[in-house]
Parts: sequence; structure tokens; C-alpha cells
Amino acid sequence: MNNSNRPLDVVILAAGQGTRMRSALPKVLHPVAGRPMVTWAVKAAQELGARNVVVVTGHGAAAVEAALAGTGVSFARQQQQRGTGDAFLSGADALPLSGSAQAGDADILVLYGDTPLLRPSTLRALLQDHQARGSAFTILTGELPDATGYGRIIRDEAGNVTRIVEQKGATDAEKAVREFNSGVYVMDARAPELARQIVPNSVTGEYYLTDLLALYHAAGAAAHAFKLADIDEVMGANDRTGLAEAEAILRRRINTAHMRAGVTLINPDTNSIEDTVTLGQDVIVEPGVILRGKTRVADGVILGAYSVITDSVLETGVVIKPHSVLEGAVVGAGSDVGPFARLRPGSVLGAGVHIGNFVETKNARLDAGVKAGHLAYLGDVTVGAETNIGAGTIIANFDGVNKHQTQVGAGVFIGSNSTLIAPRTVGDAAFIAAGSAVHEDIPEGALAIARGKQRTMEGWSRRYWGGMREKVGQKLPWLAGWLEKQ
Repeated sequence: MNNSNRPLDVVILAAGQGTRMRSALPKVLHPVAGRPMVTWAVKAAQELGARNVVVVTGHGAAAVEAALAGTGVSFARQQQQRGTGDAFLSGADALPLSGSAQAGDADILVLYGDTPLLRPSTLRALLQDHQARGSAFTILTGELPDATGYGRIIRDEAGNVTRIVEQKGATDAEKAVREFNSGVYVMDARAPELARQIVPNSVTGEYYLTDLLALYHAAGAAAHAFKLADIDEVMGANDRTGLAEAEAILRRRINTAHMRAGVTLINPDTNSIEDTVTLGQDVIVEPGVILRGKTRVADGVILGAYSVITDSVLETGVVIKPHSVLEGAVVGAGSDVGPFARLRPGSVLGAGVHIGNFVETKNARLDAGVKAGHLAYLGDVTVGAETNIGAGTIIANFDGVNKHQTQVGAGVFIGSNSTLIAPRTVGDAAFIAAGSAVHEDIPEGALAIARGKQRTMEGWSRRYWGGMREKVGQKLPWLAGWLEKQ
């Protein structure tokens, strides 16, 4: 939270096109660690306890605003891309209290929609330093062995920040300066009015927010710099390589936090865990596991290699075997799933359920102790406790137009390769013989056999293959030999 006595308003600049992305998607909407880049800045602002958050949009404005709908932010559109100074003023003018009696009581923090690595803790320290010094304008800076391409921070003999010099206008001595401008600023409430005094650059015609420093000095106000400990935090993702670098850094942060909280990641460099995921203690995550969305994993769960789990709940002691895919599923305590299983949305497994290899469920509720070991499809079905579902069982739930429900009772035995043609009801403790196509309801305790009577025709193979003896001799030598013996 913002612990100062002054409120905090945040302006997030997100209007740029990002041509180096070479994409139809607006730059700030490219995802990093499961979130569009701009939402990382929104998240940081809100964690600081910002009173108002305004996102300045421009290129792809409608898409950016749609992506942030419902997050509690407001928007300002920069109609023409005329530089950071103009973008900031667009955002400042859109602050809900702008021009009111209360407008002068807030600090204003400037963030960017394409810098997803800034930690809220760093921004909190920046704000505290700004307030402790009584600063009017504080710049977040860092140091690089070679700061080529960045604006340089020029200080006087007392260490006060006097100027920000861009690379093109720097002298050789200024180019040797290692301290650079990140572009992140916290300013007092005079910033919008001072920003109106920025004049366009004589070469580019753009309005630069860096010119605020000189305007604050001219107003007799103090300006300072707050130096970053980790310069990766202000790394912008300007192209696809930058996205990959930011992804790797955020993934390491998230994985490290989980390991310190009691989770075992056997090979953390191979795991992708979004920051919306929660993991209990003594969870074991094998290599290649991907965890997404609002997934919640309880204590003692084992997540098998290369599984992908999205928006799912896994209760205590669950084992997910390798290469399983879960989406919108709930898995009860002590259940096991996989390998190579797929639980689609609406799948709810009770305690101690066994879902084996190549079993798929969708909108299926399986009560405690149900077993489906192999090669089954269970869609739009409820299954009672301790029912055994044989290999190859199919719930035929779709008639080409509508989906239909099936209810299977407790303690049912479904033989292999059976098909239940929905809508069907199967009573408790019923048996279904292997290979049955069930098209009528089955009462409690009954045996259903729904298959044609077997006919065995002696000598049929010799007559059938004998008519193709020449082809058989060319392609099937064993069978040709068998025919010769007949």
C-alpha cells in the first residue's frame, strides 16, 4: 500500500505502436508470463494503493481498453503520437480529480505498458525516497557499464540531478556517464501544469517528458534520482527477443518464490507457472509442467512431467501423471490422473478416483472411488461411487444437434468397449456386458447385454483368401503358405 499521507495517482503510457514487434497485436497486449504486458503495470500500480490509474492508449486503443475492461482503470486516448510529454498530459488531464479542489494533493507516478518487470517493492521504495527527501521530481535511474542509447543523468558536484541528456545531444564526457534514465518518474501535483509548458523538439516535433526536469528546476523545485539495484526491472520488451527475455526473468521470479515457500521444482528452468497459480507445501513439480490461470494445487500433490494444467483445482495428495492435460477441472483428494489423460471443463472427480491413460472427460462428475483405467470418453455424465469403467467405454452424448446427459449409478460394472447412447440411466450395481451398445435404461442390479449373437463360419478364411491367391502370394507370404497347407 501507499504509506504516504499524500494520495498517489498513476499514469501508464501505452499508446505506442511497437513496430519492432512486427505484429497486428498492439505491443502492450503481447503476453508475458500469462498476462498482457500492460496488465503488469496496472497490477503494480494497484498494489501500491493508487487512488486513480489512467492508461493512455493510442495504437490499437480499442483492443487495449477491452483487455483492461473490469480492472478498475480509466483511459485517455492520445489521438496523435506526439511524444511522451503529450501522452503524459493526455493521461493527467483524464485523472478523475483533475481540475478539482482535490487535484493538487496527489503525487503522480509515470509507468509504461511495455516494462513488465518493475517490482511493486521497487516502486514503493522509489515513492518513499521521493517523500523522505521532499522531492518534487524523482527519476528512477540505473547504471550500466555502457549506457549507449539511453538518456544520461547529469549531476552537479553535490550529487543533485541537473539535466537529462539524450544520446544524440551528449558530449563525449556525458556519453561516458553510466547512470541512465529509465523513464519512470514520480512527481508532485504541479506536473500537469508544468507539462503544458513543454515545447516541441525542434528536430522531431515531439513533446518530451524529460523536459519536465528543467521546468521543475526553473520553478525552484528539488529534483532527485533513485537508483535501481536490478536494472533488469526497467528492461522494455520492444521485440520478440525482448518478450522472451522478460518471460524468462518473470518465470524465474515466480518459480523461486514457490521453491522458497516449500514447493519442489525438479528442473525449474523448464517449468512455466503463471503468477495467478497457487501451490501448497510439498508439491512436487516435474520437468516441463505448465500451470496456468487460477489453478490451485493443495499440499502434497505430484505433477507429472509435461502436464499442462489450466484453471483447475487439485486437492491434497493428487497425482497427475506425465503428459496429462487439465482445463477447468476439479480433482478430489487422493485421486490420480494419467498418463496422457485429458480432463476438459466441467470435470469433477471425487476422492480416490482413478483416471488412466488416454481417458477423456468433459462435463463429467465422477464420485469417490470411480475407476476408468484406459481409452474411454466420458462426456455429460454423472457416475456413482466405486463404478468401474472398462477400456474403450464411450458415452455417446451428442446426436448431431444437442448434447444429452447420462446418469450411471454407484457400484456399476461397465465392460470394455461398451457404448452408452445418451440420454441413459443406469441403476446402482448394474452390469453391462463387454461390447454392448446400450440404448435402453438399465435398472438397479440388472445385467445388460446389447450386442449381436456371434456366428462362427468354419472354413470361411480359406474361401475368402483363396479367391485372391495371387495377390496374397505377393504381399502376405505367411498367409500364402497357410493356404497351400489347406
